[in-house]
Amino acid sequence: MKNTFRIVVTILLFTVLLSCKQQQARMPVSRSSGTFMKESIARNKKLIAGEEAKIDSIIKSNPQTKYIASKKGYWYHYEVRNERDTLRPKKGDIAQFEYEIKDFEGNVVYSEVELRPQTYVVDKQNIMMGLRDGIKLMRKNERVTFLFPSHMAYGYHGDNKRIGSNQPLICTVTLNDFKPETQLKTAN
Repeated sequence: MKNTFRIVVTILLFTVLLSCKQQQARMPVSRSSGTFMKESIARNKKLIAGEEAKIDSIIKSNPQTKYIASKKGYWYHYEVRNERDTLRPKKGDIAQFEYEIKDFEGNVVYSEVELRPQTYVVDKQNIMMGLRDGIKLMRKNERVTFLFPSHMAYGYHGDNKRIGSNQPLICTVTLNDFKPETQLKTAN
């Protein structure tokens, strides 16, 4: 009887020990290798390098023009400069401007006449990223030509009309006037 009792206890202990194993997490069915992201990064680096080479070519072909590199990754030069005024548009100001868009070969994509004078509430309306930043660099009555890489223009998507995917652009902008938002409200 003692032997039977020992055997039963041993079997019970053995069963308890086997059932107390730690559960292991299941491995996912599919594993991501990260190759899509790596390929995307490589593709974008190549695209940006190509666009920067085109911009560099445009700048070198016009040695008499002094281009300025912005902190945001585009280049620009002044065609008409206003040295008298010191104010520049800031968030909430109402800017009135005209502009023309060309491709890097110099072909007009949208003329000033087509785009008509624009009214833009600075940093409160959705416009092309490069223009959003570039307008804030300008003073009243200045005319500036911007060289925007595609990521500062319409990016991968384009504009669904004449501007294609990943198309760098030349924009010539004239800032006619700007007023604080409060001044416009009191005039109405």
